[in-house]
Amino acid sequence: MAKDVEMADAAAPAPAAADDQDKAPPPFDVAQGVAKNVGFVRKAVEGAQPRLLARALRNTTPIRRKCTGADLANAMRAHLPSDARVLRDAALAALGPVDVDMADADEVPDDAPVEVEVYLAFLVVAFLVREKRYEDATKLCEASLPRLRTMMRERRAVDALAAKFYFYLALCHEKLGTSHEVAATLFAAHRTAVLQHADVSAATLLNALLRGLLAANRVEAALKLVSKTDFPESASNPQFCRYLYYTGRIQALQLDYTDAHTKLMQSQRKAPATTAVGFRVEIQKLAVLVQLLMGEVPDRSSFEGFKGRALEPYLQLTRAVRRGDLPAYRACVAEHAETFDRDRTRSLVARLEQNVVKTGLRRLNVSYSRISLDDVRARLHLDSAASAEFVCAKAIKDGVIDAVIDHDNQQIRSKGVADVYSTNEPQKAFHRRIVFCLDVRNEAVKAMQYPPDTGKKKNVEEDDKEEKQTDEEIAKEIEEELGDELP
Repeated sequence: MAKDVEMADAAAPAPAAADDQDKAPPPFDVAQGVAKNVGFVRKAVEGAQPRLLARALRNTTPIRRKCTGADLANAMRAHLPSDARVLRDAALAALGPVDVDMADADEVPDDAPVEVEVYLAFLVVAFLVREKRYEDATKLCEASLPRLRTMMRERRAVDALAAKFYFYLALCHEKLGTSHEVAATLFAAHRTAVLQHADVSAATLLNALLRGLLAANRVEAALKLVSKTDFPESASNPQFCRYLYYTGRIQALQLDYTDAHTKLMQSQRKAPATTAVGFRVEIQKLAVLVQLLMGEVPDRSSFEGFKGRALEPYLQLTRAVRRGDLPAYRACVAEHAETFDRDRTRSLVARLEQNVVKTGLRRLNVSYSRISLDDVRARLHLDSAASAEFVCAKAIKDGVIDAVIDHDNQQIRSKGVADVYSTNEPQKAFHRRIVFCLDVRNEAVKAMQYPPDTGKKKNVEEDDKEEKQTDEEIAKEIEEELGDELP
């Protein structure tokens, strides 16, 4: 009997495990999510509330990740009337033959706003891009653009939807290697968006154009585009992060390293801390190179916090530059040449060779009060003593070292190291910190948001629930915006 009692006691916790399994969240229902977002779109059109359309787009992330072709085909047939043939047939043709459920065929609405049709077509485009069917997605985007242009003349609320279509159109052409074919369309769309004050589309199109020009190595054209256009102040944070990154890359290629580093640091601070890891890695790669080209050495913490070995080649570069080791630098460039080509940073890496030589020369200048040019050539691994003399002369002229060349004895004599506190360097550093703090304060003031109807009483509970924006929804939106371009 004692054994039976012990067995009963041992088996007692089993129901608790079953209760834990019952508390697991149910799986996401794609059809229910689509129906909820379609309801938001309908309310946005009927009540002229663009915020509901923006909320529907934020809630699209789980649908985009988990939907299937059959789910989207059922949604097209369930939420669009049979006479809606403009985009419905194009979307169904792009999806191809799928198994559909005709159980809800009798519940097809008699009428549907154009926004609902365009939103469902957008879901199909996102699904095709996820499945890497870029040609079908391109055709559906091109079929949707005329309808979007007509809608934007009458309704400003579709600006966010139009921005999504233009983004996917540019992305599909980039994946297909035909970005030059869509450049004229994007330029015309950007001009129209600016004239119509469609800030969301204007910001998205400007970033798409800059991305295409940089991918084609047309840096001068990208610089001219930035100088001739203004980025909308009301654009979303993900688009502003991209714009800062692209302008930082342009300025780095144009040898304006100080402004490039400022733009990259702003983009890094505004990027999400937990999501969009690929985007933050790209920023960090470029920021490390720009900092090295400025003559500074990045901290060790700059390479931490990222999974994998994505920053390993740039860590090796930093070590070579810090030591002034020219053979190590050349070995690193030869070993990771494919990585630098894939990251499109090869030209910036090639500029670091002079910085490696200058760093090595600066170490020699601090260590020796007098050293021969032949020893300089041997320690810096240069070709000849004449090359060493030329490098030393240029370093003295640029202010890298404080020394004098003795041509008769073929030596370099270092001058005494001046006290940095007797110069204007502390004042300049303090001024840079003040400017940085003021910029952070101004950006924080601009980013402050207030309720649209402050001081007015609201008694409708539905409106209060619809206006709530959770942190999870905003995080999903940022992850979707910054994560679509990067694997």
